[in-house]
Amino acid sequence: MNTGHEVHEGHDAPPNAPPAMAADMAHDMGHSGEDMSAMVRDMRNRFWICLFFTIPIFIYAPMGGVFTPPTPPFGVRLGLWLFFLASAAVLYPSWPFFVSAWRQLRKGVLGMSALIVLSVGTGYLFSVGSTFFFEAGGQFFEAVSVLLVFILLGHWLEMRARAGASSAIKALMNLTPTMAAVLRNGVEVQVPTAEVVAGEIVVIRPGNKIPVDGTIESGDSLVDESMLTGESMPVQKNPGSTVIGATINKSGSFRYKATKVGADSALAQIVKLVQQAQSSKAPAQLLADKAAQWLVIAAIVIGLATFAVWFWWIGQPLLFAVTMTITVFVIACPDALGLATPMAVMVGTGLGATHGILFKNAAALEDATKLNVIVFDKTGTLTVGQPEVVDLVLADNVSEDALLIAAAAVEQGSDHPLAQAIVRRAAKLSVTAPTGFQSLDGMGARAETIGGTVFLGNRLLMDTQKFSLGALEADATRLQGDGRTVVHVAQAGRVIGLIAIADAIRPTATATVARLREQKIEVVMLTGDNAATAKRIAADLGIDIVLADVLPAQKAEKVKALQSNGKKVGMVGDGVNDAPALTQADVGFAIGAGTDVAMESADVVLMKSDPYDIVAAIELSRATLRKMRQNLWWAVGYNTIAFPLAAGVLYPFVLSPEVAALSMSGSTLVVAINALLLKRTKLTPT
Repeated sequence: MNTGHEVHEGHDAPPNAPPAMAADMAHDMGHSGEDMSAMVRDMRNRFWICLFFTIPIFIYAPMGGVFTPPTPPFGVRLGLWLFFLASAAVLYPSWPFFVSAWRQLRKGVLGMSALIVLSVGTGYLFSVGSTFFFEAGGQFFEAVSVLLVFILLGHWLEMRARAGASSAIKALMNLTPTMAAVLRNGVEVQVPTAEVVAGEIVVIRPGNKIPVDGTIESGDSLVDESMLTGESMPVQKNPGSTVIGATINKSGSFRYKATKVGADSALAQIVKLVQQAQSSKAPAQLLADKAAQWLVIAAIVIGLATFAVWFWWIGQPLLFAVTMTITVFVIACPDALGLATPMAVMVGTGLGATHGILFKNAAALEDATKLNVIVFDKTGTLTVGQPEVVDLVLADNVSEDALLIAAAAVEQGSDHPLAQAIVRRAAKLSVTAPTGFQSLDGMGARAETIGGTVFLGNRLLMDTQKFSLGALEADATRLQGDGRTVVHVAQAGRVIGLIAIADAIRPTATATVARLREQKIEVVMLTGDNAATAKRIAADLGIDIVLADVLPAQKAEKVKALQSNGKKVGMVGDGVNDAPALTQADVGFAIGAGTDVAMESADVVLMKSDPYDIVAAIELSRATLRKMRQNLWWAVGYNTIAFPLAAGVLYPFVLSPEVAALSMSGSTLVVAINALLLKRTKLTPT
């Protein structure tokens, strides 16, 4: 609520505090180090205390002579009894508003707290004066207390909505296990996760949650990383693989060396990113902040003018004029305007986090809606970044299984990337160990298998061994022309097939390009690969613009050249060698598990390494911006209508402070609910 200018200035606000008056009040209420749930509980308690004392005030108040109130207990005078009840209902529950208003005024800011103080404080002090010092024709302790009930209810509901929007952060923070098994002096001991030291060996068994980040030393397993990356399939982990704290070990046991603990862990960095995004300001919010401040000033001016007109010009009683003035102050509280954009930003960034899309700031969330060119780095972004078998060409009377078994038998002991690609493709087949293995430098390898001697390698090896490709000649030429690496396989004296290996396209890459083009966004592929390979992949994906043979140092210049045409350019890279280009782009998207370079260089981090998340990020940004605009229009429209009604232009129909407070709270609730509807946005392919 409010303009938000006062929130993170002059005090240590909670790291996850919302960018509005709620955060400022949280500090005043002693929650500077606590989470949003503590703020919600405190505001809830203040609301119930106020309501508890307001009910008897309502019962005992004369209510303008409508009915005769009961006699106060203990023989206390009615006015004094109402004073005691009202003081209990007002002073403690409203205290954060008074402190916040004072701190705002010291900074030269007239915020929403000032309006609450004027409305509640004026009504309370006027009634106190009427009770003890002068006869003004009545007092309205009941109006002030009921007004404060509605104000506190609105704040409580707002804080609950904010807490709900921050549920993604809470879920992430609660993922880490409380205890970890580590080796100390050669003995396995259980220690609190917070006490694990970088360099220690951590022991993980099936079903364990991984406590901190690290690198596997021994053992292997499948690890479920879905809670951080959104990837549903478990990931194979072997010695040398990295593991992330809070993920779940599914099958085997392993030991790993802790590398990042505490605030340095990937989980902590992700939480920090989401918190920064939720507390940052979008460009649209800066406009709303200025409008809200002017609205507060206008409310004070109109409120004082209302008093002057009704009391001095029209000649209404003092009590009536004060009531109308208070009504203007209350109904003009810019809750809805101050909440319009930050609430949408909180929900949008929270929803993105649950889908593995992390916005570093609200400006990136808004800027992503303006992109009309998306530049993809090829390797590791549109492709998986490692060689895969992409095609098999068979000789007559040879099956795929026979070709793969022969090739895998030769390659199963090799750690060469091409060999590993063949072994992975044949993983489900029964492959026997070869005998008499021989590496043939520059050409391939030879081995004895059950089916006969196998020669596996390049075209030179086939020519050296005088094997004719026969009908496979044209296929070999075609595959090489497409930029694929061709592995020739001969067994028992003849060529039995060709295995084409290339950097495989990611499963969702084609759908990503198609969807972006549907949205009238131009797609460009940027790569250091040769033109033949780049054009082949681009053709498979449906990309028309290809920038090939580009060195890492030249990528930023290519992005800058696209921007020189007045286009808004988004750059998608792996966050390692693409850092300059990510920084140069209007919005940089780092695809991958959130490396340090990605965190520093990109505006958005896509945890799942799924290119379709680019589409999801843009659609989420557009949906969030729509909610911002809807909320702003609602807030402006509400205040445009509310001012004249509160000032009494429809007299004798006038609004009471209680009705004004209810209207103000209702307007705020509409904005909060509209923002929460963002959670219904679909971010996955249909």
